Amino acid sequence: MSLKDKLLAQRIYFVLGGLFITSLVVSNLIFQKFFYWHPFDIDIFGSKLFEISVGILPYPITFLITDLISEIYGKKRANDIVVVGIFASLFSLLIIYTASNVPATKWSYVDDSTFKLVFGNTALAVFSSMVTYLFAQFVDIQIYHFWKRLTKGNHLWLRNNFSTWFSQFVDTFTIVTLLCSFGIIEWENFAGLLISGFAFKVIIALLDTPFLYLGVFLFRKRFKLKVNEEINLL
Repeated sequence: MSLKDKLLAQRIYFVLGGLFITSLVVSNLIFQKFFYWHPFDIDIFGSKLFEISVGILPYPITFLITDLISEIYGKKRANDIVVVGIFASLFSLLIIYTASNVPATKWSYVDDSTFKLVFGNTALAVFSSMVTYLFAQFVDIQIYHFWKRLTKGNHLWLRNNFSTWFSQFVDTFTIVTLLCSFGIIEWENFAGLLISGFAFKVIIALLDTPFLYLGVFLFRKRFKLKVNEEINLL
């Protein structure tokens, strides 16, 4: 691969990393709002199916990006993005903590009580998210590369969905458990949120598979990569 192509591949990697970090940090900031999507009128342990946090919306994007990076750039580069995402979450937590402790002016459109109402649980959320997310993402990457080795780079849909489904269940179970333990969510909502959250992520994982195929196709075409071939960055 020429130097020009390697520089382009590196810039694309940085863009994917930026999208990944943005999705991760934003999901930690907006998680306290819950929404409903009722394509089916089904009750799950007293809760409607797909009554879930808006924080789940950008979250599957992170798994799509790490799968794409795993496929094209390799396991190490995917792990690097995950670690950077954790530091970004910590830094955002520091900024929010500082902002919460700076007194608002009398004429401030958002006063201290409103700010704390929205961001007051963010510290617990980010901590919970980091613990579960770090584990789930590394699990996702490990399983992805296990299937990649086993299939010798073929059957992209298999490793994409199997790795994401398992890691998303681990993530959903752990985050809901921690949020209930911290008193942010009532335990009576645990089962409904767990099932709804995981089912929603399974659907999203199925829907994002064509986008992964498209991304891999474009990379292989532009950089003339063979099946199972990865780009070594500078």
